[in-house]
Amino acid sequence: MKAAVRSKYGLPGDLRIKELEIPTPKDNEVLIKVHATTANRTDCHVLLGKPFIMRFFTGLFRPRLSIIGSDFTGQVESVGSMVQSFNAGDKIMGFGGVFGCGSHAQYFTLPETTATNAMIIMPGNLTYDQSAACLEGAFYAGSGIIQLAPKAGQKALVYGATGAIGSSYVQFLKYYNVYVTAVCDGEHSELIKSLGADKVIDYKREDFTKDTEKYDYVFDSVNKTGFFKCKPLLKKKGIYASSGGFEYLFLAFFTSIFGGKKVIFHVPKDVTGTLGFIKDLIEKGSFKPVIDRMYPIDKIAEAFTYVATGQKIGTVIITMNA
Repeated sequence: MKAAVRSKYGLPGDLRIKELEIPTPKDNEVLIKVHATTANRTDCHVLLGKPFIMRFFTGLFRPRLSIIGSDFTGQVESVGSMVQSFNAGDKIMGFGGVFGCGSHAQYFTLPETTATNAMIIMPGNLTYDQSAACLEGAFYAGSGIIQLAPKAGQKALVYGATGAIGSSYVQFLKYYNVYVTAVCDGEHSELIKSLGADKVIDYKREDFTKDTEKYDYVFDSVNKTGFFKCKPLLKKKGIYASSGGFEYLFLAFFTSIFGGKKVIFHVPKDVTGTLGFIKDLIEKGSFKPVIDRMYPIDKIAEAFTYVATGQKIGTVIITMNA
């Protein structure tokens, strides 16, 4: 089988394609045949080993895992003798967490206990490639939205609305009948309006902080703004959320003490519950995956180089050609 393998930190570093043996599942394991995965921001951080705090989990000086990959669509190829939750032939999609599950390979295994908390049966109305575009970014947005439970009639601003997280925020908020202002490159205004945005601000032509609307929520899906910059846009008890890191954990703590406008830091959780939420919206026609580019596994290093530019629209898909 083909697998994307690295031996040191870097982006793309020494990431290269190697031919490896297809793993044999143990009695308690599921063997997954991957049809599609993604090159995404989560995997970029794992490749780089940044922020440095990640290395306490991924390896201080050298990465512990040579094969990364945080999301996947495919089918269950075979199961161990003790596995009861899945059957060979099941078409599945999953998110293996921040530090990855080894899905940048044509085959990989998961213990049944891990698999039941990481993957669900795919929606029947999407292809493997389309389903892969409903995972990493959509999961982060969906997990936050579920925990916030926005109400109809509220207003939200989404900065970086065309990315994987941002385009998901727009659609999830519209599902809750929230008024959405999307901040993005104006050349993509028609795309983002088709996803439900009520108003679009072209950040190249306008200063979004001068917007006269007041919002219940401001979501920065690309971690390029900051609470204090966006604070004037918020209503008296408005909420700011960013896709940034642990610095927002401290801001969330301090702003919660004083009341009023505050930062929230929701730790992503309940993977299968969130994926089930996304699947339900897909089947209702309330969520559309946005795909920027598709690369074969052989060109995964090129895909990561593109993702690292920060200019992708929606999701970059890696196809396995298995």
